[in-house]
Amino acid sequence: MGRLAFHTLATVRDTHVDESALRSQRVVGWGAPPGVTSLDYEVVAIFGPTASGKSLVAQAVADRLRTEVVSADALQVYRGLPILTNQPETPTRLVAIRDLEQTMSVGEYARLAHEAIDGLVATRGSAVVAGGTGLYLRAALADLDIPPAVEAASRRRLERLYDDDPDDAYERLRTMDPASAAAVHVNDRRRVVRALELAEAGSSLVPADARLWSHDMRRPTLVVGLGLPGAELRRRIDARTDDMIARGVAAEVESALRGSVSPTAAKALGLAELATLAPEDARDRLAARTRQYAAYQRKWMRRIPGIATIDADRPPEQVADAILDLARSR
Repeated sequence: MGRLAFHTLATVRDTHVDESALRSQRVVGWGAPPGVTSLDYEVVAIFGPTASGKSLVAQAVADRLRTEVVSADALQVYRGLPILTNQPETPTRLVAIRDLEQTMSVGEYARLAHEAIDGLVATRGSAVVAGGTGLYLRAALADLDIPPAVEAASRRRLERLYDDDPDDAYERLRTMDPASAAAVHVNDRRRVVRALELAEAGSSLVPADARLWSHDMRRPTLVVGLGLPGAELRRRIDARTDDMIARGVAAEVESALRGSVSPTAAKALGLAELATLAPEDARDRLAARTRQYAAYQRKWMRRIPGIATIDADRPPEQVADAILDLARSR
């Protein structure tokens, strides 16, 4: 399939639905004629910081389009931590599809996401993609040049090389791939080893085109970011943290850690804190880390070209209507 560019949109900071205007258009949504459920866009992608309401908004958009949501969240792929990873209550593609001891690579996720999106477009006419992991969102929407997987034996050999002499391993990387050596620190064991793996495989940690985001998409795509005032986002994060505690997230984590947890699953925000800290300290630390992560996600939003920022400080149904109104007007 050839590459397609998604529509370059001016940033929309306070998009509200004009009901009179909607009545004069081909409306996609509640009350629409049975056959009117499609847009010019095949994919509506919704990105936003944690606690911005992505799951509820995405489901409302999917309901109006009579399709389904594909998750673009690196931790929601795991079973066993539904509270900690804030898994949606409604059935969502690529949620809870891996056991905690299993790993999930970006390349594997991309394959699964493309299959899910293509299937929904073929059968429903459109797909909704939602998530807060920027790299996974990009992997779902585009064909990334993903570095090849490396055999476990090769990784162990290079780990031993690094452990025997980090400086020698780093010098070897500098000889094989100067650009990657310049991008990593000699003391960063994981990234030095990964860069050596890729160099030996004829690839690089720093590809020739290092732009993570571009206008190239697999399908016609509208990318929407959910915007909230900082104070409101902090309020929502604190409220959600308290709700997670009340619902038993500490017991969920304790149960999960009785078994094996892969390095990728172990990155779940709050896992370490809830496992090691006193309840009140764990709650405060989880809320603080979530606020930090939300700030990082907001930076990601600003890096996405052509993204339309929608005011999300209102009920999810109204946000969904605003997104579809925007899609119809472009």
